[in-house]
Amino acid sequence: MTAHQPPGESRPGGRTARTRQAVMAAVFEELGSGGYASLTMEKVAQRSGVHLATLYRRWRSVEGVVCELLTELSAEVPLPDTGTLPGDLRTLARSIAAFYADGRMQSMIEAVVSAAARDPQAATVLRDFFDARLKLAGLMVRRAVERGEVPADTDPEDVMSALGAPFYYRILIARRPVDPALAESTATAVWAAVRAGAYAPKGGTPPGDG
Repeated sequence: MTAHQPPGESRPGGRTARTRQAVMAAVFEELGSGGYASLTMEKVAQRSGVHLATLYRRWRSVEGVVCELLTELSAEVPLPDTGTLPGDLRTLARSIAAFYADGRMQSMIEAVVSAAARDPQAATVLRDFFDARLKLAGLMVRRAVERGEVPADTDPEDVMSALGAPFYYRILIARRPVDPALAESTATAVWAAVRAGAYAPKGGTPPGDG
């Protein structure tokens, strides 16, 4: 996982790509320096060397830049393939915990959620972000169905939503640190619920358990 490095370092050349890379790196550094509360487009422009008008033309607001950065960094959280669903759940939960252990990542999700409550564009970005992540992570559940580990009608996105929910509750509602213990307890609880058929509409049970 490379979420702690400024994004875009290996992207192809071109003026647009270089501009985007400079802006994303500047936002990441500014979040580390002063957090989201002190982040402004003026500071991003100064740190990145990109003209302020360019920032507003392409991203419209600080929230727009943060949304894009969050999407990019989150894509770097690897999708595990350990050979078993409980192993995959545990590995992914640990990766999520490591991702949000960085205060800059917490600042980003807080900013995007706050913006989504006010700005339809930010709301769309946030929804698309979670839809894409849920669909991708759902591959773990589909593999488990093929292996006969879980009920055939287990809903992959429901499982992944249950895995992610405790982290966002901890960050956005309880406002407490994300730690490895949360990852372990969440993965254990979700696996138990999957095995019980909690995410299978027909209440099915895995082969061999009936």
